[in-house]
Amino acid sequence: MKKVLFATLSFILLISCNNKPTVKSGFAEVNGTSLYFEVAGKGKPLLFVHGNFGDHRHWDFQFAPLSKKYKVIRYDVRGFGKSAVPKSDELFSHRNDLKALLEFLDIEKAHICGLSMGSGIAVDFVIDYPEMCLSLIPIGPWAGGFGSGDFKSSNADSLFAVFPIVNEILKNHGPKEATDYLWKGNNCLSRSVRNPATLDALLIMGYEYSYWSHLNSSKIESLEPPAISRLKEIKLPTLIITAEYDLESCKEIAEIMEKEITGSVKISIKDAGHIMNMDKPDEFNRLISEFIDSVKQGNVKK
Repeated sequence: MKKVLFATLSFILLISCNNKPTVKSGFAEVNGTSLYFEVAGKGKPLLFVHGNFGDHRHWDFQFAPLSKKYKVIRYDVRGFGKSAVPKSDELFSHRNDLKALLEFLDIEKAHICGLSMGSGIAVDFVIDYPEMCLSLIPIGPWAGGFGSGDFKSSNADSLFAVFPIVNEILKNHGPKEATDYLWKGNNCLSRSVRNPATLDALLIMGYEYSYWSHLNSSKIESLEPPAISRLKEIKLPTLIITAEYDLESCKEIAEIMEKEITGSVKISIKDAGHIMNMDKPDEFNRLISEFIDSVKQGNVKK
């Protein structure tokens, strides 16, 4: 009986282990920096770029499930998570880091999905290196240059007003207090978190975040002219995902993207906030999968 029980438990354990993706992780030494990355699965490459105040864990609810169908890549942007922080006198760009990471991983083309700040990086990358992209998926979307010039916005002003307060809290108190203010203490961001599990995950990431990019100046090479004025250049299949409780500035950008990017599709997830991929992971993963499959089959809206 004990042997049968042991064999049964061993079989269950084997199945459980086999259901977990084999993850390749490491550091890409590129562009004079060190970028932490994780890769799992086979199939068409799908690369995720995380948002501000977070790291690769923004994609915890996507990484394993979607690796069953695709080769999924997630990484920490320079200055975030396990990746190296920028050197104070060094000029760099996140889009060029992304290009170098894909080349390091021998990936010629990928579906590019970014969250918030990460969607801004994704949009810049698609504009500069369209030949390396299969599609664009901006979620809680952002685009460089929004909030200034011809794209001045009161919604952007409300969002930008949060950051000086965060910096002041960081200097006087520390990361924990700054994180609590970000996700629990202001109407702009805190109202956009709908799932208690999302809030817990964001707090953990924030407490562990160095806030380097908010406490230090760095020489980031911006795309010129900025992306918000160049969206018409994007000719790739594009799925824009926003949410019922997304940031108002991101909803505004989503509308601009839908208008400017030919053939793009915009979807809003109900009862989800700015971090919609964590608020409603099952629905989000289904939308991503259906879109990528439509791109492969050539059925995406033109």
